[in-house]
Amino acid sequence: MFDARVFSGVQPTGNLHLGNYLGAIKNWVGLQKDYETIYCIVDLHAITVPQDPESLKIATYEVAACLIASGIHVNNSILFNQSQVPQHAELAWLFNCVARLGWLNRMTQFKEKAGKNRENATVGLYAYPTLMAADILAYKATHVPVGDDQKQHLELTRDIATAFNSMFGESFFPLPKPIIQKTAARIMSLRDGKSKMSKSEESDFTRINLNDGDDLISQKIKKAKTDSEPLPDNIKALEERPEARNLVGIYAALTSQSEDKVLSEFSGGGFGKFKPLLAECLINEIAPIRNEMNKILNDKAELDRILLRGAVRASSIAKPILANCKKVIGFVQSVN
Repeated sequence: MFDARVFSGVQPTGNLHLGNYLGAIKNWVGLQKDYETIYCIVDLHAITVPQDPESLKIATYEVAACLIASGIHVNNSILFNQSQVPQHAELAWLFNCVARLGWLNRMTQFKEKAGKNRENATVGLYAYPTLMAADILAYKATHVPVGDDQKQHLELTRDIATAFNSMFGESFFPLPKPIIQKTAARIMSLRDGKSKMSKSEESDFTRINLNDGDDLISQKIKKAKTDSEPLPDNIKALEERPEARNLVGIYAALTSQSEDKVLSEFSGGGFGKFKPLLAECLINEIAPIRNEMNKILNDKAELDRILLRGAVRASSIAKPILANCKKVIGFVQSVN
């Protein structure tokens, strides 16, 4: 039995890329050894912006297949899609009645996603941080793997848990702690080392997709933006060379080395030698995932069974936590 429980979620956006893999999924796979792990495809979060129903369904299957192909063990970890466990949405409403407007107004991601058209943004987009808190606290998760851009939401989760505990006079919810992956937590665009790798970029050559073929991976790395300077012998010397640092960081993550160790190996050399080796590392890592993912996607019925089984397991944890939450609030609950 594990002493600590991890929860994390990923949106069903389809075509997961290298940034998703090295920034989150690979870390999730490693966490299975030391924690009880609950991983969720957050389709309720996805509909905070308009979605095509068929595309949402396809993307949910693709993400599930990718997680399994990457090494998420569905007999040990719990894997499910969020909409199959109603405790998430119900607890989110309770947290809407605990969270303060001032807290939500500080959420930078809402400002970024709503943009100038803020008045036309959905209530769901504004309030989704309370759903994120419910995702975590429905399982009384003790730890959450987060990137730098998600720390604010975890702090909000801790604020909501603290407020709930204070309002009802007991330590009902834990204050989950962050797990921050230090190596390659942020993978940047292959064309702009100052921007995160993203599916939303128009050019497919800004990213390595997990379903890319071997030749396409090699082509994308060959065309990745760099500079004419040789690689230095220390990472500090790459501070003003973001594209070079990005490629070094990717290589370091793939080979489980520090960036300085990578530079000690390639110091003085140019990208003509480095890029083919990086492409080879990428192909060795991605090809088995891509092939397994395609195999899994050919059996949607089995994927349905996996997600339903995960949802049943998740609900068996969340249901009594929510029932006790209602009890401390003072709701009358009939005994079934």
